Amino acid sequence: MAANSFHPLEALLRERIVVLDGAMGTMIQDYKLSEQDYRGKRFASWKGKDLKGSLELLNLTRSQVVEEIHAAYLDAGADIIETNTFSGTTIGLHDFLFQGEPTRGRKDQEFFQRVLDNVDLRALVHEINFDAAKIALHVADRFANETGRRRFVGGSMGPLPVAGSISPDVNDPAFRAVSFDQLRQTYFDQAEALLEGGVDLLIIETIFDTLNGKAALFAIIDAFEKTGRRVPLMISGTVIDKSGRNLSGQTVEASLISLAHAQPLILGLNCSLGPDEMESFVEELARISPYYMSAYPNAGLPDALSPTGFPETAETFAPKVAKWAENGWLNMVGGCCGTTPDHIRALAKLVRQFPPHVIRGTISYA
Repeated sequence: MAANSFHPLEALLRERIVVLDGAMGTMIQDYKLSEQDYRGKRFASWKGKDLKGSLELLNLTRSQVVEEIHAAYLDAGADIIETNTFSGTTIGLHDFLFQGEPTRGRKDQEFFQRVLDNVDLRALVHEINFDAAKIALHVADRFANETGRRRFVGGSMGPLPVAGSISPDVNDPAFRAVSFDQLRQTYFDQAEALLEGGVDLLIIETIFDTLNGKAALFAIIDAFEKTGRRVPLMISGTVIDKSGRNLSGQTVEASLISLAHAQPLILGLNCSLGPDEMESFVEELARISPYYMSAYPNAGLPDALSPTGFPETAETFAPKVAKWAENGWLNMVGGCCGTTPDHIRALAKLVRQFPPHVIRGTISYA
């Protein structure tokens, strides 16, 4: 097949190891923004919970901060930057932005339906995601024009603060705070806005509950049909401990089989564990997956005494992750929590010398 018959991102994945950016939240912390910074003029009189910590709101109130962080990662060598939308759903932002009737007990499906049906919140979430895509695309296009090398924007779709297959109440294991249809709706609102904003691909990331991931996949199909626009899909799961399982109990192989129906362009692992703890699971997934392989771990396990909250520096992180590229496991590499442009710069420099992973795996759908 001729190279020009591939999507530009796939053509690049076949040519060399593609570099993803690092953490957005870690970089935002360095700005030490105040409550007023988060509110800006638009939300100066916002009533209810403080808005400090609502990172996605900065797309509207301090867009320059988001733009500077994107630029720093592109300058460090990233081929793909992710939109500042990790929690940018109605459910993901409801603690900050939902001003409807509060719940008098535990948050249940009736409560979350009010969140999903709130017209003002849905409009605000659409604006946040749309603007986030435009901010990232503006920076990516500027760097592409300056360097003559195309950069891509991935629409970040995070895991949500609720789970479809796990009860948040240890005393009521049958209880489910949300339904599958509610998960699907909240992801649809986000995916639609990101597509309308012009992202080059959609990234469902940090999947700790496979059912949440499947709801996002169904929502994306709905959004493709609604907008009339299709883009490549990337899926990235996370394992929560050394057993190699996600929070809903699946191994990486089981998760792969559960999500493979979506036929993503890229499938891999991110977050949760650092490079030391994640290595065996990256190796396993690279061995069995028929898709382009990605990995972007945290900068080690959380460490409150480290400046970024994670112990791995650029000098210690990059060689460990680059070893995976040397082993032939990766098509895409980047960093998650605790990583900075320094981490990405060091990593990009090291992986240049290694060829991309050759897909050999097969999946049985039986």
